[in-house]
Amino acid sequence: MSHDYPSTQLLIANEWVNAASGRTREVLNPATGEIIGEVAHADTADLDRALEAAWQGFTQWSRMSPHERCAIMRKAAGLLRADAERTARWLTLEQGKPLREAQGEVAAAAAIIEWFAEEGLRLYGRIVPSRNANVQQWVTKEPIGPVAAFTPWNFPINQIVRKLCAALATGCSFLVKAAEETPASAAALIDAFVRAGVPAGTVGLVFGDPQAISSYLIPHPVIRKVSFTGSTAVGKQLAALAGSHMKRVTMELGGHAPVIVMDDADVTHAASTIAAAKFRNAGQVCISPTRLLVHRRVKQDFVQALLAHVQGLNVGNGLDEKTTLGPLAHARRVAAMAQFVDDARAQGATILTGGDRLDGAGYFFAPTLVDDVPREAALFNQEPFGPIAGISTFDTLDEAVAEANRLPYGLAAYAFTSSFSHVHRLSREVRAGMLWINQGATPSAELPFGGIRDSGYGSEGGPEALEAYVDTKVVSVTAR
Repeated sequence: MSHDYPSTQLLIANEWVNAASGRTREVLNPATGEIIGEVAHADTADLDRALEAAWQGFTQWSRMSPHERCAIMRKAAGLLRADAERTARWLTLEQGKPLREAQGEVAAAAAIIEWFAEEGLRLYGRIVPSRNANVQQWVTKEPIGPVAAFTPWNFPINQIVRKLCAALATGCSFLVKAAEETPASAAALIDAFVRAGVPAGTVGLVFGDPQAISSYLIPHPVIRKVSFTGSTAVGKQLAALAGSHMKRVTMELGGHAPVIVMDDADVTHAASTIAAAKFRNAGQVCISPTRLLVHRRVKQDFVQALLAHVQGLNVGNGLDEKTTLGPLAHARRVAAMAQFVDDARAQGATILTGGDRLDGAGYFFAPTLVDDVPREAALFNQEPFGPIAGISTFDTLDEAVAEANRLPYGLAAYAFTSSFSHVHRLSREVRAGMLWINQGATPSAELPFGGIRDSGYGSEGGPEALEAYVDTKVVSVTAR
């Protein structure tokens, strides 16, 4: 095992503990395939203790003033920053992304904590004028209760911190089942809050069998709110389970982001922007641009510019400072990429670059561009979630918008144009929760983050994120 990487325990009632059964699971470095550590595997007995702690944490945290909660959250942000280099290294070791990207994820998480800490001070109620002069009436926002969250491995800090901070800012306690592939970075985030002084049970962290844990936590009477990030198929199952128990949910699910490149776009800018966005985290990003829809007049220039960027990527271990594209998270993702390529070839598409698994240790797949992708190909219908993008042409904006909206997803979309009239049409007609025009995605804490249709519902950013964690209460008092 790596001397640089810790084994990870469960966090229950502010104590780091082994699973009651002693069960563990190996953690692998996807760049080498080597075992680097272990993570505790929770069973029902551990979950019961974590749930009891979450309730106790809620009773204390919810009674603290917003200013007290804000101060503790801001302290946690400072502690996370102080340990940023260590945490980023762990993140790269377990997840594979280049160290610069890992460092950026940690820095962004600290900023998110600070924003939500301050936004919790602005969770206002209101006085409502009464129709009766003898009646006083007001509306308050109260924390909904303990939260159960379920997060994936692609952004093991970022995916937790948005849910965590919305919960804490509103006075809720928070129990997260994080990804077993990437436990140490998740633990580093949660530990910052423990060290900052949250009451015992306010935050909790467990790992284990995803289906067993979700099917136990979601129906449990202690849990009042569920937040999930992951695939659409699993999200639908968990939303149905939560709905059967009248639990409020936030769902941040899969996407298949279209990119519309108009004939009046700055093609050089579009190509460099899309290349950076597409191959970030080896394409393992829910808002990654995947379906590149390019106007016929500029397609050749766009493809040439894009190829130059893709062929300049340096694939390797994320700890190497020269690396710009790391490994995929596990062998299943490599196999999935090969299936997309094989299907595209069979459908008559052209592989412009890449298309193969790279030799050697680890889970590496060459950055891949596929041209002339037919609508029937899997690449244009299923989220690839890897370093592969498909290209298709269009002649009119109507065609491009129709293709962008063809799939049931609606998370992110991109467009490049110099026409203000095109901007207005795109903003009205493209069906997505987030539309980025002439830029890559730049999500921030103050902006809503979420999708529509099969990409989920609810927001994990902006003031909108807090609404999912509070109950609205009306109080009306009459003089006697």
